[in-house]
Amino acid sequence: MQRNLTDWLAYIEQQHPKSIAMGLERVRDVASRMELGKPGTHVITVGGTNGKGSTVAFIEAIARAGGYKVGSYTSPHLLRYNERVRIDGVDASDADLVAGFEAVDAARGDTPLTYFEYGTLCALWLFERAGLDLAVLEVGLGGRLDAVNIIDADAAIITTVDLDHQDWLGNDVEAIGLEKAGIARAFKPLILGDDDPPASVLRHAYAIGASAWRIGCDFFIEPIDDVHWCWREVGHELVLPTPALLASVQLRNAACAIVALQSLDLHIDDDAYACGVANTRIGARLQRIERDGVEVVVDVGHNPQAARALAAWLESQPRRPTRAVYAALVDKDVAGVVAALAGQVDGWHAAGLADAGPRGEDVETFVQRLQGTAAAAATRHTDAQTALQAAIQQAQPDGRVLVFGSFHTAAAALRALNAMP
Repeated sequence: MQRNLTDWLAYIEQQHPKSIAMGLERVRDVASRMELGKPGTHVITVGGTNGKGSTVAFIEAIARAGGYKVGSYTSPHLLRYNERVRIDGVDASDADLVAGFEAVDAARGDTPLTYFEYGTLCALWLFERAGLDLAVLEVGLGGRLDAVNIIDADAAIITTVDLDHQDWLGNDVEAIGLEKAGIARAFKPLILGDDDPPASVLRHAYAIGASAWRIGCDFFIEPIDDVHWCWREVGHELVLPTPALLASVQLRNAACAIVALQSLDLHIDDDAYACGVANTRIGARLQRIERDGVEVVVDVGHNPQAARALAAWLESQPRRPTRAVYAALVDKDVAGVVAALAGQVDGWHAAGLADAGPRGEDVETFVQRLQGTAAAAATRHTDAQTALQAAIQQAQPDGRVLVFGSFHTAAAALRALNAMP
């Protein structure tokens, strides 16, 4: 019986006993059987703790504005799996994804693959057949042992390094940084979005001969006014429109995207950089929607570093009574997240993510992890949708509701908001 996309997604979830299984042997073996080559004439790999999806979006928008055919692979998705694979600005169709999964399954034999490995091989198969000028690949987890690292990129970006996924990557930023630095290639550019990247990243770049480009050292960002900023390196500068994506960290992401593109053998004129930066869009990154006179802000932030960026953005805005809808996966540092936002939030709504797979949990278990934090007395809701509805009802007319904590949380909120009149 022929499977549709929904059938395939259910099927690939069951083909490996673990949802996360680090290592390249399985995926490299299947890629060899599929005879996969380079997914595009040029390839950029994007890793980091936060900011990967936005950076990919900037690269895609700028390169397409410059006239190039671009494919981008990102994860996780918000509303539809198809979002993960984009070719020439369009999400992959169900039929294309089904064809890709069929090709992967036919080649794998008895090799077990994770959900992410299936998706990565499917994307690479589709990209190779699309005749891309540029393929942009987002790392799923870490870097060194992530499935996308079977591809030798022409340039690699590490947006930030901070604590997250410690169970797989290590307990400090030096260990995590070394895992992320695994996407660098010898004598190729490695673009770093941290002012002070871990020493492990710089040591690894030096050891393999990668050319490290550091923000604040080799390239710079300078806000000019509310609608302009300057990207600059020695001998070259661009005055660009402020991104539509909110939060000051988006200037860093855009700057890293620019450096990566300039490191490649591509001709992109200044107007294309300006057009790409201005037109970059990606959902649930401080996405603002008004409902019943209340500003709802939806963000995928899910770790302390992302929470600090959220807090900084809130502090930069006119003060408004703010209620938070928070739901997180079981392996997240909820105490660190709440601590970062406590000074900007006036009321908390905790929600369960019981339908988020093995890393989800019900609200009662989640609230137990919130004990001892500023969110300990949060009102409890079965899911993010009901939490959002309650927060909007309780918000003051000039108030704000912030929804964050996971891609699952953001997706549930966007579905609920789209269903509201």
